[in-house]
Amino acid sequence: MILEVADLHFAYNSHPVLADVHFSLGEGELLAILGPNGSGKTTLLKCLNRILSPRKGCVRVEGSDLRRLSSAESAKRVGYVPQTAEAARLTVFDAVLLGRKPHLGWKAAPKDLAIVDAALKRFGLDGLALRFIDELSGGELQKVAVARALVQEPRLLLLDEPTSSLDLKNQVAIMTMIRRVVDEHGVGAVMTMHDLNTALRFADSFLLLRNGAIYDCGGTEAMTPESIEAVYGLPVTIHPIDGQPVVVPQTAEAR
Repeated sequence: MILEVADLHFAYNSHPVLADVHFSLGEGELLAILGPNGSGKTTLLKCLNRILSPRKGCVRVEGSDLRRLSSAESAKRVGYVPQTAEAARLTVFDAVLLGRKPHLGWKAAPKDLAIVDAALKRFGLDGLALRFIDELSGGELQKVAVARALVQEPRLLLLDEPTSSLDLKNQVAIMTMIRRVVDEHGVGAVMTMHDLNTALRFADSFLLLRNGAIYDCGGTEAMTPESIEAVYGLPVTIHPIDGQPVVVPQTAEAR
């Protein structure tokens, strides 16, 4: 098992945000955390990455309690892609090379440079290697952020709204790349997401959060019209299109 979360609780001061969250994730599995704004999705992701410290509970990656690992050891196991990639005065190559930091000695070895080169080619960024990242488009910058996380060679990949602010073409490109990495490298991946249809297209399993607690968790059987309405407060129907389930929100007129 790549990830095991047990009895996780978190609160900001005296305001509870997450309660009794528990789930697991296997190799080659992509989990989508879904729920309305304020349901605790990003907070949960940050608890999985030690950015936030849970008040109670345990997060294990390949059997190791994350709280007992050093920052360097944690970074070797967990890669994180924030919702908004930071645009700094770094070249694309250097920005991706930063992902190798947990593995570096005094300087980058030929192996590190080769790993970065391969990642740039994989994401179609090799032609932009010497461009500064503050000159990139949103889609290009997001590819850099994902590439930087992957060169860490993590066993667990965490992504906060990986398609946020991207156009349709880049949404599909980014999610296709993430899906391919999960499949080919056998990593576990957890992503927060608002787009239910993108989640249904690319994820293997789904965790539905409502008011900081798990409403349902599982495969596509968890994504029922009843569950979605209970979590989002909006009636929906689900229709197959080309073999793919599609969620259609219902308006008052439609009902």
